[in-house]
This record gives sequence, structure tokens and C-alpha cells, in this order.
Amino acid sequence: MTGPVTIQAARPLQDQPSHRRASLDAEAVREAYRRWAGVYDMVFGAVSAPARGRAVAAVNRLSGTRVLEVGVGTGLALPLYRAEKQVVGIDLSAEMLAHARRRVAEQGLGNVEALLEMDAEAMTFADASFDLAVAMFTATVVPDARKLLAEMRRVVKPGGQLLFVNHFRAERGIRWWAERSMAPLARGLGWHPDFALTDLLASAAEATSIEECAPFGLFTLVQVPN
Repeated sequence: MTGPVTIQAARPLQDQPSHRRASLDAEAVREAYRRWAGVYDMVFGAVSAPARGRAVAAVNRLSGTRVLEVGVGTGLALPLYRAEKQVVGIDLSAEMLAHARRRVAEQGLGNVEALLEMDAEAMTFADASFDLAVAMFTATVVPDARKLLAEMRRVVKPGGQLLFVNHFRAERGIRWWAERSMAPLARGLGWHPDFALTDLLASAAEATSIEECAPFGLFTLVQVPN
């Protein structure tokens, strides 16, 4: 079973060329997910399903009906929201959104208000437009996760909730070595393998809950009050 965990502040990476983080920009992300769009569900859907389900279950339990899903991708989470949750999804990838729109049409998901191509770091929504915002597997994708957090805070009403599901880097062991070895490939992958919780939050104390998710604690659900 998985449950609440404590994630220690990340140690600084050793100042070696192989450990320096490769930069991402919007075009790198678009290009990566242009390639991923057709196979994303098959390659990533199953392994991410438990964490995705847990995040949407948390959204469904929270008060508030207007929900923003940041990085909606192919719309894998959309059928999981309760009917009373009015969902707006955004993504930078037009190709991923095309799959999401087909899913909404095929499954008759009437509570999905809109699926919009939009930069998560520069949203066009007015302040306090949503009750809740959730970003699943998105913080590692955007060029600057702190900008993502700031924008989510801006568009969610005071007293609302922000939820993140993400892979956070290990601090030791074989996974530590693998994540750092993959880090220079981030631009081609379209995500940062060596992403730390402190790349998103100033400290774990900002979160009201931090919970490991299956499989094997590979992903973590983080809830942050607005």
C-alpha cells in the first residue's frame, strides 16, 4: 500500500556537465509531444493510470465545481471526473488535444466545457476563474515549474486547491543514477527525468499532503492550498 510520505529537500546536483539540466522551451515540448501523441496512451497510459485515478478521485472529493486540468494531453483523465465537475483542459500540443477531443465526443463527456491549446506558463484566463486546478505529469514538462505554479495560483480562487501528480527524482541508488544519466536527453524526451519537488515548491511545507502512488511509488500526488 502507498500513503502519506515525507519528501526531503533535494540535494543540489554535483556541478558536473553530465548532471547539468538540459533546457526546455515551448517548441521543444511541442515537438516532443507531436511525436508522442499517437502512442502516448499505449506507452504511458497504463503505468500512469493509478496515479491519475488517485488525483481525479481527490478532485472529486473536494468542494468546488469548476476544474482546470493543466496538461490534459490525450484526455485520459476526463472520463473519471464526476458529472458535476465542469472541466476545462489546456495543453500546448495540438496533436494531443485532437485525441482528447475525439475521446470527449466518443464518450459523450458533457461536463468537459472546453479543450484549449494554451501555454501553462502564460494562461489567458482571468484571475480566480476556477475552484480547483490539477496538473498531472505536467510539472516535468514545462520549461519553468515555478511559473506553472504561479499561473495556477493566479487562475484558482483564494481558498481553492492545486493538485500535482508527478515523478520526482530519487536521491540515491540505481534510479538516482539513471535519472541523472537521462537528464541531458530532456529536450528530446520533452520532460526532465531529474525533476525535484523543490523545482516546483520552495519546500515540502507548502503542501498539505504528499502521497506516493502506485506503481512502486514512481509518482507522487501533492496537494497545495491556494
